[in-house]
Amino acid sequence: MPFRFYLSSLAIALSTCSVQAADPDVTQQINALVSQDEPHLIEVFKHLHQNPELAFQEKETSALVANEFKARGFEVKSGIGKTGVVGIFRNGPGPVVMYRADMDALPVKETTGLPYQSTKSANWLGDPNQPVMHACGHDAHTTWLLEVAKVMTQLKDQWSGTLVLVAEPAEEIIEGANAMVQNGLYDFAPKPDVLLAAHVFPVYPAGSVAVREGKRLAGTDQLDVVLPGVGGHGSAPHTAKDPVVMGAMAVMGYQTIVSRMVNQAEPAVLTVGAFQAGTSNNIIPDSASLKLNLRWYDERVRERMITGIKSVNTGVLDMNDMPAERKPVYTMKGHSTPLVNDAGATVIARAALVRQLGADKVLNGLPPAMGSEDFHMLATPFPDTKIMFVEVGGGLPDAYANLIEKGLAPAMNHSPKFVVELPAIAAGARAMSATLLAFFAKPQ
Repeated sequence: MPFRFYLSSLAIALSTCSVQAADPDVTQQINALVSQDEPHLIEVFKHLHQNPELAFQEKETSALVANEFKARGFEVKSGIGKTGVVGIFRNGPGPVVMYRADMDALPVKETTGLPYQSTKSANWLGDPNQPVMHACGHDAHTTWLLEVAKVMTQLKDQWSGTLVLVAEPAEEIIEGANAMVQNGLYDFAPKPDVLLAAHVFPVYPAGSVAVREGKRLAGTDQLDVVLPGVGGHGSAPHTAKDPVVMGAMAVMGYQTIVSRMVNQAEPAVLTVGAFQAGTSNNIIPDSASLKLNLRWYDERVRERMITGIKSVNTGVLDMNDMPAERKPVYTMKGHSTPLVNDAGATVIARAALVRQLGADKVLNGLPPAMGSEDFHMLATPFPDTKIMFVEVGGGLPDAYANLIEKGLAPAMNHSPKFVVELPAIAAGARAMSATLLAFFAKPQ
């Protein structure tokens, strides 16, 4: 970017967001506070890692967050969206800045071998002994949130405005943000001028961050499909209508939606994450359940995939002579639109992160990915809210170089071997404290 254009963009952003100027003393204060707390933060992170909780089951985590918020002088409301927590710190006139961290873990059995590896299990989809792991870094995100609450209150003389901290449940199933909005988030919290979140990524070295304007993550849908069948004896399939076979046909048919029905210039992913049918070797079941995941950037692509799924299912049922009254059942669960960083907010965030971490620690960020987030759905009622997503490094020092130069990726998010390197804990807290401060007005 030409330097004159950068200065022009920064000036426009500053004029519209009323942000504070660079203050070396504040940078040093953030470093000192977080450095002092780092041993404790790592212990909190390890505790959360060893005690993961699945979507809408985050009772212990939300209680920890609520207690910490109260201890820092926040107005606190728990139970928003079942297990969500919101804390509000009013610090004079100025903008309303909302910062979200997600709390939930994944139904994954951890195989990292870490001394603080999770051995927890929980009830998931009828299995009371499902192993659970923080395989996406939400334990780190929650730790950052707690430290941000402390830093921002201890530096309250350095900023003016209203800080809203959100501990979101059920992000992994893309339901938490919408649940909080629908369950009265804005009966308690004010409208945000800016909404921020951060996420750890192992492709960037711990201690670094990445920021990039525009499209960052894809829109997504979590869609369940139940295909009807006619049960019967395994020895006489001709007397039944086998939903296992029909389900298998549907899974293969779905693959042609992206490869043959969607414009190849448009990114799209359609994954069947689970196929559940039957209970015994010699019984043809009455139905099959398919759990689908869609990723997209263009709303028309989303519509084409959903239409294609229904067409495939109808064709499979017709081919197997299913009675017309026996139709598939569709349940749309989690939904999120694409995540797009506001251009002006990106300029502000980058400048703050460079001041806090150093230019060599602030990367431009990889091109848009097909992963998804839902934190920006917290701003669904307010389309003019500026969205800012910071990608925080959680990998080894050579992680980024190995990816770019050799094409070697570390164990990624959702892997049973996913690891957040410990230097990322303090770095994320510093990064987000500095970024939040940048969006507030200076006290008069």
